[in-house]
Amino acid sequence: MATKVKQRPSFEMSQALYQQQANKFKPKRNVLLNSIRAFWVGGAICLLGQAIQNFYISVFHFTEKTAGNPTVATLIFISVLLTGLGIYDNIGQYAGAGSAVPVTGFANSMASAAIEHKSEGYVLGVGGNMFKLAGSVIVFGVVAAFVAAIVKVILNMVT
Repeated sequence: MATKVKQRPSFEMSQALYQQQANKFKPKRNVLLNSIRAFWVGGAICLLGQAIQNFYISVFHFTEKTAGNPTVATLIFISVLLTGLGIYDNIGQYAGAGSAVPVTGFANSMASAAIEHKSEGYVLGVGGNMFKLAGSVIVFGVVAAFVAAIVKVILNMVT
């Protein structure tokens, strides 16, 4: 007597049906609220930077041009300190791109990668992984500056 093989029911789903089902469970993003949060937090970071720059100008008698470097260094220090304390991550969760776009976001990405790999040692862990996220930004900046310089040289030769 031959045994019958049971066939499993087919659960194949078309791509369109799958997308329709997946969209039912996908969380809705509130783009307007996220944009407002990013705008005001990014603006607050820039306002803090302007206040620090005005402080350096008025107290240490820097010019606007010479106050820029210590202002950026101070913002980077504050960002790294807040990252180390775990506060900047909360700001990033709330503000999104508003906290990632200024120089503080760049400092946060470097510091968080370094903190994450601290257990592997200072040379191979911190030093080797510090530029993991920020390395692409540095490379893009260098390449973009190189391309802009080439375009400028060509335009100067033409005119």
